[in-house]
Amino acid sequence: MSIKHPIVAVTGSSGSGTTTVMNSFQHIFRREKLKAQIVEGDAFHRHDRVAMRIAMKEAEEKRQQFSHFGPAANVLDRLEDLFRQYGATGKGRVRKYVHDETEALQYDAEPGTFTPWSDVEPDTDLLFYEGLHGGFVGHGIDVAQHADLLVGVVPIINLEWIQKLHRDKTLRGYSQEAVMDTILRRMPDYAHYICPQFSRTHVNFQRVPTVDTSNPFTARDIPSADESFVVIRFANPKGIDFPYLLTMLQDSFMSRPNVIVVPGGKMGLAMQLIFTPMILKMIDRQQRAA
Repeated sequence: MSIKHPIVAVTGSSGSGTTTVMNSFQHIFRREKLKAQIVEGDAFHRHDRVAMRIAMKEAEEKRQQFSHFGPAANVLDRLEDLFRQYGATGKGRVRKYVHDETEALQYDAEPGTFTPWSDVEPDTDLLFYEGLHGGFVGHGIDVAQHADLLVGVVPIINLEWIQKLHRDKTLRGYSQEAVMDTILRRMPDYAHYICPQFSRTHVNFQRVPTVDTSNPFTARDIPSADESFVVIRFANPKGIDFPYLLTMLQDSFMSRPNVIVVPGGKMGLAMQLIFTPMILKMIDRQQRAA
């Protein structure tokens, strides 16, 4: 953890909604005029798209567990190196995974490949990571220890699957069978490497639908924000102004001394109210140290 060069990490599995959280943080960064180094977890995959398919086929032939959720398919030592070096010096090396044709034009690289490693932007106020492994610990690697603020995004599992099915089918053109195969193949790594991270987070956001999601593979629509609640758990509730949050977030309530439940449509507002003071406190400590 670092006073001079703070790190915010948002961790969650594919389809969990970490991008929504990233957008909320970016609103805070713009409003408070903070320069953030954005880091996407996909950049730390070990293989590009073609090589990953080959590696998965080889793993299947050997009956070995292998997926993007597990450490074998990622360079998590480089992720920890980035967090460690940035926290100490504000420097480090990053790259970008090119997802689609739009990004291919922007980065002059083929979709499914990586840009070259390069230095982080100079003179940033903080580093912001969004991806699968912001709270990873294992195999001699401890990414979580370097995060000043670690946030988990964890929809209940059926909702997570519905979101992934709709995203991958609609935006990426995969068949339902292909998405289901991916979900099943990843489950052991999900249990061993993704779930444990949510016991290390400082704040967890878990979206719970209020409509029937008992069969996620036949759901026609993703439950809307107004058809859900968000359960927000604080690892350490000391310093959290719960009376203020209850006043500002209409129809919210406390379910435990460290848990507040808010209507799904107010998730963005809740993030602004919770994280803005935390970010400003980080920057205040940073300025005092300087």
